[in-house]
Amino acid sequence: MATIVAFHAHPDDEVLLTGGTLARAAADGHRVVIVVATDTMSPASDESGGSVPDRLAELRASAEILGVHRVEHLGYADSGHGPVLYPDPPGRQRFARAGAEEAAGRLAALLREERADVLFTYDARGGYGHRDHVKVHEVGRRAAELAGVGRVFEATFPREVIVRLVRVIRLLRIPFRYDAEALDTAYSPRCAITHSFDVRGFARQKQAALAAHRSQVAGTGRVAPVLRLLVRLPVPVFALLLGREWFADASPGRGSR
Repeated sequence: MATIVAFHAHPDDEVLLTGGTLARAAADGHRVVIVVATDTMSPASDESGGSVPDRLAELRASAEILGVHRVEHLGYADSGHGPVLYPDPPGRQRFARAGAEEAAGRLAALLREERADVLFTYDARGGYGHRDHVKVHEVGRRAAELAGVGRVFEATFPREVIVRLVRVIRLLRIPFRYDAEALDTAYSPRCAITHSFDVRGFARQKQAALAAHRSQVAGTGRVAPVLRLLVRLPVPVFALLLGREWFADASPGRGSR
């Protein structure tokens, strides 16, 4: 059996990008580990007294539903998405300010400890361009080199699918505060994707794991209205929308995508 380490930027990313694949791998007997770079979703939560332990508790609850064996946090704070990079909160450094080599060293130590066979990370665009997601790509690639992990897969979406989903969201008049034009160049073109996994059989687990991130589902973030809709959908409809997950093989010798 393999040991799979999924490296993500924030709690809840593990569900949306890889939840079904992680649940499927765990069900097949593989050891599954989630590592998140940051512990909060928004710098504003640091300033308003938002509870960091609650966010990590939600992550652990989500991971338990998916069958994940271990959850770790690299120790950084969320850098936020937008033109302003907020000052570091007391006692923590924002991930975007972290030295790539230092962060990669932290992740590489976990990869060596776990004797990881496979690392999941993000594509070079960081999906939709969040500075922490871009950093996950950079740090993940370097950590795999340091630890000698032979298989690296970048979790992503086909860009064409994202464009269609945004059109549906707008037709349904669901609030969605992302620039549709920017999403036209987000994630990966279908030609760059090497693996596509059918995870419809794990849709119930994936939906329940998403619901475990209560602060995000009930919050006021840009995607909160979409998350609320997703967790309320009948499972077959949820499976239709999020029952497939995509990866680009970025293993040594293939190059990054």
